[in-house]
Amino acid sequence: MSDRRRQVFFGARLFDGLTMRDDRALVVEDGAILAIAPTAERPRDVEAVDLAGGVLAPGLVDWQVNGGGGALFNAAPTPETIAAMAAAHRHAGVTSILPTVITDSPAVLAAALLAAAEAARVTPGALGVHVEGPFIDPRRKGVHLAEFIRPMRDRDVEQLVLARSGAMVVTLAPAAAGPERIARLAAAGIVVSLGHAEATAEEARAAFAAGARAVTHLFNAMSQLGSRAPGLVGAALADPRIVCGLIADGQHVHDAAMRAAINVKGAGGVALVSDAMPPAAGGPSVFMLQGRRMRREGSRLLDDFDTLAGSAITLLDAVRYVVGALGLPLAEALKMATATPARLLGLDGRIGGLAPGARADLIHLDDRLNLRGVWLAGAPQQT
Repeated sequence: MSDRRRQVFFGARLFDGLTMRDDRALVVEDGAILAIAPTAERPRDVEAVDLAGGVLAPGLVDWQVNGGGGALFNAAPTPETIAAMAAAHRHAGVTSILPTVITDSPAVLAAALLAAAEAARVTPGALGVHVEGPFIDPRRKGVHLAEFIRPMRDRDVEQLVLARSGAMVVTLAPAAAGPERIARLAAAGIVVSLGHAEATAEEARAAFAAGARAVTHLFNAMSQLGSRAPGLVGAALADPRIVCGLIADGQHVHDAAMRAAINVKGAGGVALVSDAMPPAAGGPSVFMLQGRRMRREGSRLLDDFDTLAGSAITLLDAVRYVVGALGLPLAEALKMATATPARLLGLDGRIGGLAPGARADLIHLDDRLNLRGVWLAGAPQQT
């Protein structure tokens, strides 16, 4: 007699990462997706989960998470912090995160790399690490501390390559790294994303040719699109290979600019991010970032100079925003939060989609996009 655990989820529309599918049941075995079958042909001798309406979708994938639930990765770069962040965001439907360390001291970066490698081995939903700085442009630093911003050196490349365990994104400015170092990172399987950069379109295109594959929080902290000086924004929008991160919170980017980017890139070229800080996913409204007081005002996070300091949203909030405020179809919004980031990170086939062999990380949304259930490898989670 088999001791395998089999489940069948039915009664809801299925979003498989690309399209909505009606009258289908999802069969899960031992935490992985086994099959999608017509509802009438679903197995009857297994654990049945009748969802009674709504949408069953892959768990959300957030590739830029600074904190959440009161935790902040820079403040305590440990595996325990990553576990706390992952748990907080999981309660909001995000089953995979890339903990993000922003520009800081060499000691903090080294600790973050070690913590992320350990967490990727032991913490469900922890994918690796997003290194956002210090290899950025001080002219587009945003809330990053100028004292730690510096050019990338060969030994930095070696440190990042050796530290890679799981997925790794490195956000950098072309002027701080150069095409040769970008090519070395890309050849090692690291996703190079351009951001915090005062770059010309020509500099951006050279970085893309060297292997950069993404742009971090499009429109924010970068050279803007002009008719004769397209900047990093224009270069990213013009290149179909480039995936653009987008903070859809109604504060970081104007609705019209978001619509323009999505119209140009499509749901396969935009990967929503939260850029979440400690107030997201149930954290307090005031927190300290590298000795500076940050506060929440409405849906904005600000320092004492009113500089935007990340966001207070979760990725599910971003999905709701692009559906409710921008009027996008739910399938497109969900694709930008599941299949597209999974593909960017090289994890498509494992997460971000409902296909045989993928991990059964699932969310159930009702018709108003309220979260009704979360499963991690087929196991129900508290929401």
